[in-house]
Amino acid sequence: MNQNAIENTELRKIHSMITDKIYKKTYMQTNQHSNQKKHYLPGRSSGYDLRKQKQTAYPAFVFLCVLMMAAVLSGCGAGFPGASASAEPVTGENYYLDTICTVSIFEMADAEGISVPASEMKEEADTAISAAFELCAEMDKKLSRTNESSEISKVNNSDGEWTEVSDDTAELVGSGIEYSKLADGRFDITIGGVTDLWDFHADPENAKLPDKHKLAEALKHVDYNNIEIDSNMLRLDDPKTKIDLGAIAKGYIGDRMTEVLEDRGVTSGIVNLGGNVICIGGKTADDDFTVGVEAPFSDRTEIVGKVKCRNKTLVTSGVYERKIEVGGKLYHHILDPETGYSVKTDLDAVTLIADKGRSMDIDAMSTICLIKGYNEAKEFIEETDGVEAVFIKHDGSIDKTDGASFEAE
Repeated sequence: MNQNAIENTELRKIHSMITDKIYKKTYMQTNQHSNQKKHYLPGRSSGYDLRKQKQTAYPAFVFLCVLMMAAVLSGCGAGFPGASASAEPVTGENYYLDTICTVSIFEMADAEGISVPASEMKEEADTAISAAFELCAEMDKKLSRTNESSEISKVNNSDGEWTEVSDDTAELVGSGIEYSKLADGRFDITIGGVTDLWDFHADPENAKLPDKHKLAEALKHVDYNNIEIDSNMLRLDDPKTKIDLGAIAKGYIGDRMTEVLEDRGVTSGIVNLGGNVICIGGKTADDDFTVGVEAPFSDRTEIVGKVKCRNKTLVTSGVYERKIEVGGKLYHHILDPETGYSVKTDLDAVTLIADKGRSMDIDAMSTICLIKGYNEAKEFIEETDGVEAVFIKHDGSIDKTDGASFEAE
């Protein structure tokens, strides 16, 4: 296995199909040539080495700890992405993945391959947006644990029997296992049984904690090693284990939607899936997109800074995104596989940035960072190739990795 940091072009291979690989509960890989702990990206049989020496020259652009909402359009609040007044985007909006999803196209390639304002190719832009949302809907139906007819639900309810799934589901579950390994089980995609016991959408007067006995029982079945994959066949060794891909599905879907848009000629645009944002190109050939950074717990009313980005993907995880208050104590949706309760962390939010095409990577890693807490998270990102971060601590202080570009207000 290559001991050096992999090239950025190789990183894009993480989204290649995994149907030629057989998973048989042998996901733990060890490096036989070094005692140094390694980070691996999900991929084919050999995995990908993520460890690196810090490369301060690596370009990165970061936005800070914001639930990246649908307001990534021209004319929205100060600091959010937008185009010049002469190039209004063609925009579509829908509700998938438990969030508002927005696609904004600023420029497209014409018949001669020249980028022109999307408003001059509105029919083509609308068709591209529709295709992206069709894919989003298709993926949502495959991957949602709350949709009883989804592939993930069929696996979860298969009573331990082998279940055939699509390439997308097999790839994403395989990747989720690798991310779970990367976090030494502190992030675990089989936490679905625990998640089912919490209602983070409850009205304040109806908010309550799960029954502690049911929680203790659900925790017994949280173990990503219970998942077996053989090509497009999945099974759970423990029939009571439940897969939950909520921490990585949006990133995977965002990457796929971006491919759909680019295949249809989009040269400048933004895909926004809640906390996951992908910038295709820049606002124009000369100007980058400017992304405003919302302060945690500000209810989308306050920004703390801004960043410029081009051909980048940005993902934020925050303890303020979905939460309830019970007995004067706040409980957030990022759950500890050991206790079943909200993880204890000194971070309110973390934003990761990487090249376009790596939204799935940093979707998982942003959650892992929150779980690890500031010190471990910063070390983790500094040793991960091609990813930069900005951290907002619980005390309100802000820090970032050396390569992260952030302009405070």
